[in-house]
Amino acid sequence: MSLHRLLPALLLAAIGSGAAHAETIRIAIGTQDTTINCATGGLLIRELKLLEKYLPRDGKYKDAQYEIVWKNFTSGAPLTNEMVAGKLDIGSMADFPGSFNGAAFEKAGKKSLFITVLSGSVQGSGNGIVVPKASTVQSLADLKGKTISVPFASTAHGMLLRAIKAQGWELDKDVTVVTQAPEVAGSALQSNKIDAHADFVPFAELFPHRGYARKIFDGSQAKSPTLHGSLVDASYAARYPEIVTAFLRAAIEADRLIAAEPEKYSELIAKVTGIEAEVDYLFHGPLGLQTRDFSWKPEYRQAVKTSIDTLRLMKRTDNDLDVNTFIDDRYIRAAFKQAGLDYDARLKNYNRLPLVAKDAATGKPVTDFSRLTQIWVEGEPLVRHYASADSAFAALRQLEKDGKKVRVVYAHDRDSGLKLFARDAWFVTAKGDTSAFLTRASADAWAARNGGSVVDFAAVRGGTPALAAK
Repeated sequence: MSLHRLLPALLLAAIGSGAAHAETIRIAIGTQDTTINCATGGLLIRELKLLEKYLPRDGKYKDAQYEIVWKNFTSGAPLTNEMVAGKLDIGSMADFPGSFNGAAFEKAGKKSLFITVLSGSVQGSGNGIVVPKASTVQSLADLKGKTISVPFASTAHGMLLRAIKAQGWELDKDVTVVTQAPEVAGSALQSNKIDAHADFVPFAELFPHRGYARKIFDGSQAKSPTLHGSLVDASYAARYPEIVTAFLRAAIEADRLIAAEPEKYSELIAKVTGIEAEVDYLFHGPLGLQTRDFSWKPEYRQAVKTSIDTLRLMKRTDNDLDVNTFIDDRYIRAAFKQAGLDYDARLKNYNRLPLVAKDAATGKPVTDFSRLTQIWVEGEPLVRHYASADSAFAALRQLEKDGKKVRVVYAHDRDSGLKLFARDAWFVTAKGDTSAFLTRASADAWAARNGGSVVDFAAVRGGTPALAAK
């Protein structure tokens, strides 16, 4: 065969050989969009197409094609089922379902890795207990002899069991606990068919914001650390470590973006999930209810260990999962290094997302956050910040007098710094100094120590703080 006839054949063979070596790599990611603390490990990455930005394109990935698959879930259990079945490679969930994920993989003769924290609270904020709006219950102690519902085997379930134990109660004797999914609990609270409901992010805040429940207990009162994070199939991570690191680079980028513009991205989360931006901002805004924190702090490692132990006690698993090998920080450390960030410094930093702002009333920098109160006015892209509750409520009265609609008012618990919806908070007013509190009991205790009147939101909002709340 002549050379000019041979060349086309050789060229076709070369092209065919190259195509045979080009790999299509699946990256199948399970998200929980409505569990908004997973946003930086799912929703924001997907909506902003951040993963594509960081996927490797050189070395063994030079000719690779990527097939990115996203699938949304309302809870961690079905997401875990699909990961174990090999249908998903990466997934995000809370500490309890995450531990169940590890146990389920082991039962199947496989292994998953908990590779990063996305958001959490070393105190336990995020989980909570709510009661119907008209209920007379003001604290967990008032629920003795009553029925509390909770999604079983969730991080909120663990919180509830620890809170009940701290009360010295015996299950099924002093209190009844039944299983109930969040979507069912919402209607049960509205129709007063349940005494109380315990739940995870964002429902202990979402139900009160929608007006048919009141939060009476925050997970921080149980002093049990909690987190949401991302897991990966260990065999996938071993085969494609660079892709796992790229996913975490995308998560870090999502975190940077929402830190810079929390209102903007809270609106995006709301658009995708239907969960109001006011609730999203409560978590993701500065000094939020939880801290977006990608480092494996000792408290988060302990949270995973506690969840493993509790799942065993609940007989939800009989696997003795080793937390020391289940949690693997190699990939998040690599992602931090690539991003030029100091992982060890982040590991030692326990601060919440800081607020750098000027008082909307005085124009002076806000430096004391103990009485910080924030107002989000309808039609304004940014939340207003006030250094004191008194100036904020004066502004609120003027806004309403001017016919402007206020989306939400936030306050901060004077004792813990916990961010609250002011509408459901309690306040102590004394000599022009107003402080907010999560519970009536803590407000009463503060007033007993420091003087002042205990009032509800309606009273302080109306400018009649001498009115004692009943």
